[in-house]
Amino acid sequence: MDLRTAADTGTKARTRRAILDAAVTVLTADPAASLGDIAAAAGVGRTTVHRYFPERADLTTALQQMGWEHVVQATRRARLTEGTGADGLDRLCQEYFELGNVLMLVFNYSDPDGEVTWDCDPDNQSVLDLITRGHHDGSIDPTLTGPWIRDILWALLYAAWQQSRTGVASRHQALDSCLRALHKVVAP
Repeated sequence: MDLRTAADTGTKARTRRAILDAAVTVLTADPAASLGDIAAAAGVGRTTVHRYFPERADLTTALQQMGWEHVVQATRRARLTEGTGADGLDRLCQEYFELGNVLMLVFNYSDPDGEVTWDCDPDNQSVLDLITRGHHDGSIDPTLTGPWIRDILWALLYAAWQQSRTGVASRHQALDSCLRALHKVVAP
């Protein structure tokens, strides 16, 4: 019985993940897409989507949580404690760039007041600590505050994702432009 429960849990997790991945793809292309469109893209029935996410708001909440989990993982992969502050910020920008579709979607589905409330978590503090370290090691302009640089990072990433998504620039060109702009902004 335990093996079946574990298998069911694995199957449920894969199905849930397939629905979320499909939702990212479908809703990035068409924010007004129906749950039926998401179900078709996930290769499941609409009732299956409703079993996992009874309301669209439940799906939106799950997408936001998934986006947050991706940010946490990307922040860890960026190895913020290694090298200069500017080096860590560069790695962080590259890691976050890879999350474009899911984060664009999360930003577009923020709470009704338009706030993305991720700035009170430990990973946000690690980014601010990285910037402070860059101030101290001389690799980041100390006249620019941590929150300012963090917000500039997100603005540059948004611009890069938008340029790439709309075909104005290739992914490579968009990331290169994002990094060049970031380097110029934070240079002491």
